[in-house]
Amino acid sequence: MSVRHIGVQEARKLQTEDGYTYIDVRSVPEYENGHPEGAHNVPLLHLDDKTRQMQPNEEFLAVMQANYSNDAKLLIGCQVGGRSSRAAQILDAAGYETAVNVKGGFGGRRDPATGQVIDAGWLPAGLPVETEGSEEFSYRALQQKASETGT
Repeated sequence: MSVRHIGVQEARKLQTEDGYTYIDVRSVPEYENGHPEGAHNVPLLHLDDKTRQMQPNEEFLAVMQANYSNDAKLLIGCQVGGRSSRAAQILDAAGYETAVNVKGGFGGRRDPATGQVIDAGWLPAGLPVETEGSEEFSYRALQQKASETGT
């Protein structure tokens, strides 16, 4: 299978009309500072407090598998689209049938040379955003479920 890539407007439509779940793979602090309405948080990377560098979340796939079945309809988003593309590839390789990458992510992607928007982001597109969300969609809660199931 190959990963499908869509824009934020189509992602919002799939979320609201077709029951897709938006998985925000940004770090916990990024997610807490604002995320697409209804998004769940499963970071692909964590900020290492000592080195201040992003490090892989070794539990990413286990947390996903404990919380979402292989046939779940998933929208995978990050800040501009890089992390989400990688996360969608990981999920596709693990047998997820519908892990769709959201191009542009939360903030949008721009051409580094010209500054022109390449892929519109969720926030700049004026789509619904929240800073508070359901605790059950936080990484802490999703991670807890994974440890309880022993995944």
